[in-house]
Amino acid sequence: MSEAVGPKEALAAVEAATPLVNAITNDVTVNAVANVILYWGGLPVMSDDVREVEEMVAASQACLLNMGTVSEAGEEAMVTAGRAAAAHGAALVVDPVGAGATPTRSRVAERLTTELAADVIKGNRGEIAALAGEHSDVRGVESTGEHADIAETAIACARQTDAVVVASGKTDVVASEEAAFEVDVGHSLMGEVVGTGCLLGGTLAAFCGAVDDPLSAALAGTVAFGLAGEAAAAGEYGDYAGPASYEIAFLDAIAGLDPTSLSNAKDRIARVPTAKAYYE
Repeated sequence: MSEAVGPKEALAAVEAATPLVNAITNDVTVNAVANVILYWGGLPVMSDDVREVEEMVAASQACLLNMGTVSEAGEEAMVTAGRAAAAHGAALVVDPVGAGATPTRSRVAERLTTELAADVIKGNRGEIAALAGEHSDVRGVESTGEHADIAETAIACARQTDAVVVASGKTDVVASEEAAFEVDVGHSLMGEVVGTGCLLGGTLAAFCGAVDDPLSAALAGTVAFGLAGEAAAAGEYGDYAGPASYEIAFLDAIAGLDPTSLSNAKDRIARVPTAKAYYE
């Protein structure tokens, strides 16, 4: 296992490395995902054409595959990009949007997480449960169930896929094959903005592009994303009147956070008692 890196050091690494991140992502959020990658310190490119995506990923440090608007052409582009990531050493983040909602989405999600060597899989609780072969409550692309045993489910999913798993929710869970952590950050307003899950995926790709250890990258990206949401809700990046203006403040918060803002971020990460310690 690579050496653990704390959130403060991870964000500093992103800013220093300026990782190139190729993102194949949801048509609804493509501009916002590109901006988030840029605001964390990365360099976004949104190549999704099978004719060039292999070459673009070969030049990248990370690749994000988000199946929010899945299509036959998009599926093949994502598979091509994922294989290129493995061949050229780019970190791979997979966001199986809507897994468990329809047979098509479940099939594509299974393909992306079994045929490809993902470093991080990020989904909501229902999507992660579906990937683990458990009952999932997914309506459209939203998780509607409680999934109270999500830590155990995330560990099971990590063992099945050999990837770090991020299960987003009111309290986020980040798991490896042996360890699970609760990341208690964020604000309810984040759930009022369409696509915050996609933005978290872009965040994780940016961090994975600069931090060698996927678990450290996933923990750092998840806690930084939530802290930005809290800072925006507290009015630290301007007044807001509702979800639309909050979204602008949230993006400004992502751009405004610096490594010193994460000095105490590890305090918001709690090991699930049945899992082993990681930051020691």
